Amino acid sequence: MTDAAIEPDKIKSPTPDSAHRAADGSVLAADGTPLKQSLNRALRAQKLRALALISPLLIFVLVSFIAPIGDMLFRSVENQIVSDTMPRTVAALADYDASSGEPPSDAVFEAAYYDVFFAAERKLHTRLGSRLNYEQTGASSLFRKSGRGIDDIGEVYQDQFKDLNADWDEARPWAELMGDPAWIAAQESWDGEGSMPAFVLRDGIADVLPRTAESYAIFARFMQIDEGDSPLAEEPWTVVHTALYQDLSESELSGYTGPRADMLQAADALVDSPDFETIAFRDGLEEIDEDWVTAEIWQTIKTYSPSYTAGYFLNSVDMQKTADGPALREEDERIYGLLFQRTMFMSLVITLSCIMLGYPIAYLLSNLPASKANLLMILVLLPFWTSLLVRTSAWKVMLQQQGVINDTLVWLGLVADDARLTMINNQFGTIVAMTHILLPFMILPMYSVMSTIPQTYVRAAKSLGATNWTSFWRVYFPQSVPGIGAGSILVFILSIGYYITPEIVGGTSGIFISNRIAYHISSSLNWGLAAALGTILLVVVLLLYWAYDRIVGIDNVKLGG
Repeated sequence: MTDAAIEPDKIKSPTPDSAHRAADGSVLAADGTPLKQSLNRALRAQKLRALALISPLLIFVLVSFIAPIGDMLFRSVENQIVSDTMPRTVAALADYDASSGEPPSDAVFEAAYYDVFFAAERKLHTRLGSRLNYEQTGASSLFRKSGRGIDDIGEVYQDQFKDLNADWDEARPWAELMGDPAWIAAQESWDGEGSMPAFVLRDGIADVLPRTAESYAIFARFMQIDEGDSPLAEEPWTVVHTALYQDLSESELSGYTGPRADMLQAADALVDSPDFETIAFRDGLEEIDEDWVTAEIWQTIKTYSPSYTAGYFLNSVDMQKTADGPALREEDERIYGLLFQRTMFMSLVITLSCIMLGYPIAYLLSNLPASKANLLMILVLLPFWTSLLVRTSAWKVMLQQQGVINDTLVWLGLVADDARLTMINNQFGTIVAMTHILLPFMILPMYSVMSTIPQTYVRAAKSLGATNWTSFWRVYFPQSVPGIGAGSILVFILSIGYYITPEIVGGTSGIFISNRIAYHISSSLNWGLAAALGTILLVVVLLLYWAYDRIVGIDNVKLGG
């Protein structure tokens, strides 16, 4: 059947456009949903697939890069150990004039006694001492001695109560006096399965014996949570006997009818006796260490009592917090400003050295035939096949006074044997070793950019009458600047963060600020100061990056192409 035989009324006309539109005129997809909605759903699905593909890398970056930086920023201002370990002392020091030069009131010594005792039982007093020792030399030994001798104060009262009634040194009477009867019953019936019944104070006991109730509750919960023992089986700390003395000396118990009333009233009568021996908290702490009655330790505690502090940053710029505000340290204690200046200066010198040595090499690589260029590139990359520690140690061997370089100079007669050059354990040794180590990081970006510069540009300039120098300086060099910029940023940022090479070959005059950061992290354990130094270094790098972007333009930095 031919096309001419088809009747005109049998031919179907195309579907009108109105058939693919909704009643409101919006375009519909094949499944009948609005086209715009269908496209948005498809785009969301594409974005989710793309996010799923990059999520492992994103998580890795967050965990290994962003999170450590955030932790570093937090540690540089975090100072909660003082307020958490000595909360009573911090509160009692609120009205203390730290600039008076006098020790605080007796209430502060009382608060310090309780805080130091509880901290010593939790083994936190040494950490607190280490923190305060960063600000005041001797604080660490003060708290260590106090942790060992703080029991002596409470034993004065414990022995007298025990002589009156031996039950004062037993666990069960104390539990009956302080604990809720329901808790005692639950504790006795506990079979060791599951969690131990949480200690509950007996109703009303905190009103009668407030200090004793607080101290015993801390003791009971410590035994349950930290030691896993029942308070029914452990005699209380000596601090509880001290608290009992204080409560009995300030309250009247003639109407007390609770458990162990006879024992408690007898103790009350003993405390009121003129023969009862007491010891002032000030005297007790002074007997442990005389530094407790000096103003300096209290000034330090109050100065660093806030949960967050700028003290680490002040120390990072050779300043310190004082009772009168921030102040410069003594001139012989100002080391960090010098280290920052040295780090910036030497990093700049290393970067310039790498530019001067790397540019001719990159130029030669980009203009040689491929076979020769590849051979030279292997030589450039060869140092990466050797450990950084080995390369640095090799320079230590070569640069020392009895090393290869000095021996060669003496053999050539350029240097007398008794006047060998000092090229190690100083800035010169650091610059030489780090220039050698970082040179490939300068050559590779330069070569990557130079290899894309057409040689026809230089030939065209020469054909127009330009000399070799003019064609290079006016035509070739400007096109290689992006490679120089990329290499400079890479080398400079790497150099200011190096610490292994300066540590080995730098001596005392060639170390960087990064060496001090490593010292505080691994040796002095002053992580707050290390974090503050690292934060300042990060800010300096970001400022230099911003300045480079404003002057040169980061968009002009290329790694090739």
